[in-house]
Amino acid sequence: MPRADTTALTARRPLRLILLWLLALGTCGLARAAALDGVLEVRSAYVNIDKGVFLLHARVEYPESAAIRDALRDGITLTFDLDARVERDRHLWFSAAVVDLTLRRELTYHAVSDRYVVRDTKNGDQTTFATLDDALDFLGKVDAWPIVVEPQLDNGNYTISVRAGVRRGNLPSAMRAILFWTDDWARVSEWYTWTLPV
Repeated sequence: MPRADTTALTARRPLRLILLWLLALGTCGLARAAALDGVLEVRSAYVNIDKGVFLLHARVEYPESAAIRDALRDGITLTFDLDARVERDRHLWFSAAVVDLTLRRELTYHAVSDRYVVRDTKNGDQTTFATLDDALDFLGKVDAWPIVVEPQLDNGNYTISVRAGVRRGNLPSAMRAILFWTDDWARVSEWYTWTLPV
């Protein structure tokens, strides 16, 4: 009789563990889905020309929430992309791509210094901030980013398009096993487009 009770308990243990694991996953899924809710939009963008170089200036609003703050404090890295595309307008045919660039920066939280760190992935430059709001403000301002030079353009009309994106970057090792297959931490804005006559 004791053997039957032990067998029943042993049979229920894997079921209980699976149910707890699914509950944890469901809770993580709700947090992830809510984390990137909010405004993600390119508010404005324009170019000016300096010595034959077209410099992009953009203002982006990124979502900000307690879930993002908590995820960063738990060790998740967020990647912020700004995509810029220049295309030559052609009548009777598809537009021709001239330039397709991405400005990529990562946001992490440094627990020892209690600061948010923004790192440019191309040159490795880092800037730290006391608050998440300050870090997101910095990420949302792009000034004088060189995207194209005059010799790349000839007479005609060109379309410039800019969009912003945010996605989950590096995960702490403890979370990799649970979240490796999900892509809920990824959003992109609509394209912000205008015509540039040359």
